[in-house]
Amino acid sequence: MKRLLTPAAILVAGALLTACGPTVKNQSTTVTANAVVVHYADIAEAVFADSLTTAKTLRTAITTFLSEPTEANLELARTAWKASRVPYQQSEAFRFGNSIVDDWEGKVNAWPLDEGLIDYVATDSYGSESDVNPLYTANVIASKTLVIDGETVDATHITPDLISNKLQEADGVEANVAAGYHAIEFLLWGQDLHGTNPGTGERPATDYDLENCTNGNCDRRRDYLLAATDLLISDLEEMANNWKANGAARTALFDKSTDAGLSTILTGMGSLAYGELAGERTQLGLMLHDPEEEHDCFSDNTHWSHYYDAKGIQNVYLGEYQRIDGSMMKGASLSSLLIQQGSDLDKKMKAKLQNTEMAAQAMVDAAEQGQTFDVLIAMHNTSGNELVQNFVNALIDGTQTTEEIIQYLDLQNIELAGSDSLDNPSAVFE
Repeated sequence: MKRLLTPAAILVAGALLTACGPTVKNQSTTVTANAVVVHYADIAEAVFADSLTTAKTLRTAITTFLSEPTEANLELARTAWKASRVPYQQSEAFRFGNSIVDDWEGKVNAWPLDEGLIDYVATDSYGSESDVNPLYTANVIASKTLVIDGETVDATHITPDLISNKLQEADGVEANVAAGYHAIEFLLWGQDLHGTNPGTGERPATDYDLENCTNGNCDRRRDYLLAATDLLISDLEEMANNWKANGAARTALFDKSTDAGLSTILTGMGSLAYGELAGERTQLGLMLHDPEEEHDCFSDNTHWSHYYDAKGIQNVYLGEYQRIDGSMMKGASLSSLLIQQGSDLDKKMKAKLQNTEMAAQAMVDAAEQGQTFDVLIAMHNTSGNELVQNFVNALIDGTQTTEEIIQYLDLQNIELAGSDSLDNPSAVFE
């Protein structure tokens, strides 16, 4: 579902776009729309580069764990997974407006997933079959052959190619998520069987121990974890390269008019805030009181993923990004452009972004006290529900100001992603 804005278009001042690297820049006294778009691309390059770096660190931690599969080393691998989410979640503000990013995103961050495709599950809670997914409990880790789309597939060797070209969205079912962060998350944590009570997945380290194997097929589980991680790295390399000088994403952005470049920025901000984050990732789970709608449902890391998604929107608006090495990128931004034009919308937008950050921080604080997102959305957790609703409301409020900025700049035909949970709640229960 889309929310359509069609104000009249005018030309926003700016020169032809040129590429430059992700360096920290001192903001000049005159801000051009062109400079805003260029700096936006620089931040994209940096955030995807950081995502790649942290994925490689995750790979190292997993290798260490597999060489000595202890609970301590498993915990280190889980910590590395959480760290890898910090820059990646901040990259999601570059979706929606940039089709190259949006078309690619499903390879690395698709959810929710029918985890029975990958490994063993607790059938008493998960079930043994699905009316819409023939591979609901296929368990490729335990199966050397699979039937996909009527074709017998040899799964003797679990490789990145098997995962990406055969298993991912197998049989055309979106819930067959075989790759990306959430497949790796499931492999590290296992199912979270606690419902809306406190507790994460409890996969034992011995699931990967060749000498003391639990739950069978430890060799193939090790192969899957490594292959999925290697695939994540190669997919992130692709996107990191797309934002370098002459990369496909940067070129596509710079081939647009400056107006269209600004529209890209605002489309990403508004669509992530409204339809995706407020709607699909938050309001939907709250309406259904369903932990299966939790974004990071195995690790219970959703509070941080939501926090950094919101942070990514703020980064794009302010033209700021703190890199994983601690350095801060600053440059021309929508904020500085509006300030230069004397618009009061900048102060208004900053206040809305601050409110959203505070609402996200409240969920983080609650999680540190044992009330993770799945606990907060429980049916009778009135105060927890209120914290989550405050976050949704803040995102919606900020999107309204994003729309005002779009109108102020007279940008044309911008579509912001919607969600039935916000736009047509009754449809959710049909």
